Amino acid sequence: MTMEKDIAVLGVGMHPWGKWGKNFVEYGVKASRDALRDAGVNWRDIGFVSGAATMRCGYPGYVAGATFAQALGWQGAEVNTSYAACASGSQALAAARAKILAGQCEVALVVGADTTPKGFLKPAPGERPDDPDWVRFRLGITNPAYFALYARRRMDLYGDTPEDFAAVKVKNAEHGLENPNARYRKRFSLEDVASSALVADPLRLMDICATSDGAAALVVSSLDYARRLGQADAVRVAAISTVTPTFASAVVEMPDIATDSAAAVEAARFRAALPAKAYEEAGLGPEDISVAEVYDLSTALEMDWYEDLQFCPRGEAANLVRSGATCIGGRLPVNPSGGLACFGEAVPAQALAQVCELTWQLRGAAGPRQVAGARVGITANQGLFGHGSAVILKR
Repeated sequence: MTMEKDIAVLGVGMHPWGKWGKNFVEYGVKASRDALRDAGVNWRDIGFVSGAATMRCGYPGYVAGATFAQALGWQGAEVNTSYAACASGSQALAAARAKILAGQCEVALVVGADTTPKGFLKPAPGERPDDPDWVRFRLGITNPAYFALYARRRMDLYGDTPEDFAAVKVKNAEHGLENPNARYRKRFSLEDVASSALVADPLRLMDICATSDGAAALVVSSLDYARRLGQADAVRVAAISTVTPTFASAVVEMPDIATDSAAAVEAARFRAALPAKAYEEAGLGPEDISVAEVYDLSTALEMDWYEDLQFCPRGEAANLVRSGATCIGGRLPVNPSGGLACFGEAVPAQALAQVCELTWQLRGAAGPRQVAGARVGITANQGLFGHGSAVILKR
C-alpha cells in the first residue's frame, strides 16, 4: 500500500476507573468531552462516532456508537459500533481510521465505556451447550483458571517462579501510584503478593486484575485536518493490527479445549502475530519501541507479552523483569499507567485507555510517570475467540 496510512490523535480523555455504580453512558460522555476539549474540536464538527460495545449494559451497550452520539446530542454524525471482546476499543479505532483514510470524514470520536458486575466476568445465564464461552465456565475454566494455566506453562517450560510473577505486580503498582485515573494506587511488596489469597494456583489475588467501571475516548483526524488545526506535530497512529489466529495451532489458547502439548512443539503463537503485523505495517521493529502498554490480566500474562512483542527471546521474560528494564527509568518501560493491575477490566475501554496513556507519554505529558524521551509506543491486548490487537503510535 502506498497511500498515507497514519492518522493524528488530537485529543484523549478518560473517566477514572473504579466501582462507581453509575450507567456506562455517563462515563463515556465524560471521557468524550475531555477528549474533545483536549483536541480543541467542537462536538458539532465530529463526522463519525465509533463506539466500542459492552455486552453487560443492555441494548444501549450493543449500539454504543449511537448511544454516545445521542447522549452528546444528535448532530448528524455517522455512527459505528464494534465488538471484539477485549479488543473492542482497537476495532472501533480501526473503523474510524478506515473512514478517515477513505476520505469519508476528517475527524472522528472513538469511545468505550463499561459498568461491570461484582466478581469476575461470566457469560449470560441460561443453558447454551453450543456456546463455547458457556461451555468453558461449565467446565470450570473461569478467567482466573486459564490465567493460572498460562502461569503454570511458564513455570514448566522456563522455570519462572511465583516471585517473578509478583515482581510484575510490584512494578505496576509503583507505576500506578502516580496515575489519577487508576483505581488502585497503593504500593505492594513481594511479601504482600505472596501473602494474598490463593485464587488459582500459582496465582494469588494480587496477581490477577479486578473488574472495573471506566471509560476512555479519542479524537482522531486526518493529518491534513491536524495541520489546519495547528497540530501538525500531533501523535500519530502508525499501525493497528487485529489479526486472527492461524490454523492449526499447537499452542492451546483458552477457551479452546484440546489435548495438544505446548511443551512438545514451538509453533506460531496468536499473540505474537498481533504485534508482528503492527511492526510490518508501521515499518518499525521492537528495537524502535520506547514504551509499551500491555494487557496484564495476570502478572504471568504480562511476561508472555514481553516475548510476544519480541522484547526478549522466548523464556527470557523473567530475566527482563529482574533486570529492572521494564520499570520507568529502565531500558523499556512496560505499563507506566499501572496497567490492569491498577485499573481493572472495563472491557470496551481498555484498548483505548492504552492509547490514551501512550499519547500522554509521547507528548511528554505523563507527569511523574513520564518515560524519558518516549518517541514510539505499542499496545497489546487479547480477547477471547480470536480477538486481539496491537496499536503503534509515534511522534
